[in-house]
Amino acid sequence: MSEDLYQESLLFTPEGVRDIYGLDCERRAKVQNEIHAIMKLYGFKDIQTPTFEFFDIFNRERGTVTSKEMFKFFDQYNNTLVLRPDITPSIARCVAKYYDREDMQIRLCYVGNAFIHRSGYQGKLSETTQVGAELMNDDTSDADGEMIAMTIECLLKSGLKEFKVDIGHAGLFRGLAEEASLTPEEIGQLKVYLSNKNIFAVEDMLEKKEIPSDCKELLVRLPDLFGSVEEIAAAKEKTKNERALEALDRLEKIYQILRTYGLQDHITFDLGMLSHYEYYTGVIFKAYTYGTGDAIVTGGRYDNLVEQFGKRTPAIGLAFVLDELMTALDSQQVDIETGEKDTLILYRSANRKAAIELASELRTQGKAARLMRKNAEIPLDVYKDYGVRNEASSILYIDDTGEVTEFHL
Repeated sequence: MSEDLYQESLLFTPEGVRDIYGLDCERRAKVQNEIHAIMKLYGFKDIQTPTFEFFDIFNRERGTVTSKEMFKFFDQYNNTLVLRPDITPSIARCVAKYYDREDMQIRLCYVGNAFIHRSGYQGKLSETTQVGAELMNDDTSDADGEMIAMTIECLLKSGLKEFKVDIGHAGLFRGLAEEASLTPEEIGQLKVYLSNKNIFAVEDMLEKKEIPSDCKELLVRLPDLFGSVEEIAAAKEKTKNERALEALDRLEKIYQILRTYGLQDHITFDLGMLSHYEYYTGVIFKAYTYGTGDAIVTGGRYDNLVEQFGKRTPAIGLAFVLDELMTALDSQQVDIETGEKDTLILYRSANRKAAIELASELRTQGKAARLMRKNAEIPLDVYKDYGVRNEASSILYIDDTGEVTEFHL
């Protein structure tokens, strides 16, 4: 490869990552900050965890992604490290370490990037930004309802008009699998069939098992049990499993709580919802909208995860996938105001002091100002074009006499 081609190749990013710049970066920051601000209004406090940690924080026993989906490397002591594929286990570790004696509510929120290795044909990003919140030491349905309510409020604040939060429960499928006496291998296979909505494979698999007819019917129909709260009542008639019934009762309580918030029109129930993460133990939810095929928010209850790090505590969390949310906002042409534009102060070296004082005065007033010394050989119109390209609201030009002229852009 020639030197020129080599230098040109360095301009490209690796597969699965990208640059975000200019107006796109400004709009993204605005949405991110608005979501984060609402979490703060709900009483959540910021936490930061490392971008990479020991492999065992995220290994399969924790219920996170598979080993082959992680970006792994080694430190000088030959420990296996990974770029975090999921932020929740990191926070669970922190809570076990720093909040080990706290028995009342713990509210933590974060902004960070997660890394999951994606194959090129998937067309998905390997690095995504998450804005999330975790509520610990509260096992009530009120905590479940509040987290979903906060999710809806954040989505409304982002500018989305049409979206739905689908709500399910991890305990329902596990209860039905228990009632059907399925082995761990059969459960894994059945989850694949259900996730792919391959009803024929589900029927074929269950036909070979001696399962109560109502339970079998419910398992086959799981992918279609989607819609209003009435789906819950219908499902209750088809199972006698205590775990499954508790899950359905919990969903009904959450519905009543969201009605109290006045947010019932933004939710649907998906009784066949299955999570990619095995650590979820209770309610699970995902938010969807037009313009993107993937969930823009994922969340759920994980009452056993923190205990794996040494502290027994119930917990529920959520994460906004900022990249998917921005794709949806762009597709729906939602206008995002990025704040007041700045002023370009153009000056000659003889008027440097006056220019600096003018910039300081504007900044004291909370207005953005950028300084640029004018090249005598470059016409003023070139600077005006530059200001327009870089979204300056105006140019304040201090000429050789010290007179200030404003040009609105």
